[in-house]
This record gives sequence, C-alpha cells and structure tokens, in this order.
Amino acid sequence: VQLVESGGGLVQAGGSLRLSCAASGFSFDDYAIGWFRQAPGKEREGVACISNSDGSTYYTDSVKGRFTISSDNAKKRVYLQMNSLKPEDTAVYYCAAAYGTTAQALGQGMAVRPLHTVAAMDYWGKGTLVTVSS
Repeated sequence: VQLVESGGGLVQAGGSLRLSCAASGFSFDDYAIGWFRQAPGKEREGVACISNSDGSTYYTDSVKGRFTISSDNAKKRVYLQMNSLKPEDTAVYYCAAAYGTTAQALGQGMAVRPLHTVAAMDYWGKGTLVTVSS
C-alpha cells in the first residue's frame, strides 16, 4: 500500500498550489481520502476529504471556499487545489485513506473529533511541505 503526495512548495500569500496524492495497493473506490495538515508545534488536522465511491466532498471551515478536493479514480489520484493561500496554511500536508466511510462522516470526524479521526485512518502518505510567505 502506498500513498505518495507531491506538489508542495513555497508560495506567496494569495497564491495557489495543487497537491496530488497517488494511491496504489488497495481498492481505491472503497475508500474515502482525506487531506490533513500539520503545522510546527500543532496537532495534525483534517482539511478536506472525498468519497471515491460517489465523489462527495467535505471541507472544514478553515479552508472552505479556498480549497477544492477532487479525484481521478482511473488514475487513483486525489488532488487538493489550494487558492488564496495564507501564511497560516503553512504545514506538511498528508493524504490518508479510510475504508468504507463517506466524506460526510469523515469530514464531521475531522471537525469534531480530530485526534480520533487521525488515529482511525487506515493508510498515510509521508507528506509534502507547503510554505506560504507573507
């Protein structure tokens, strides 16, 4: 099983980046994929997720309206388009997979039970660093 993130980098505030998560070794359509981030000295938190079975999505309030999650099931890839980036978006961004759940359920877990949700994910990538300068 592998999840490999790419697309991170340094960008000025107000700019955009597109992250990619390439999945292999598991039945992609049976999983929901979440994007999480961890800033220095802070807990890992979820920001967006997508259900690969029906394409439904969920965003946490911190990124709603700025970030867009999408997936290409044929390529087994999930993307996170990040616009209007702010310095507080600086973090290592991870993708993670959860079996047999929906974006709504996973997203609500991100919002109200963040530590539990992080612990409950089945697979994780190693992360990609996003730095937003002011």
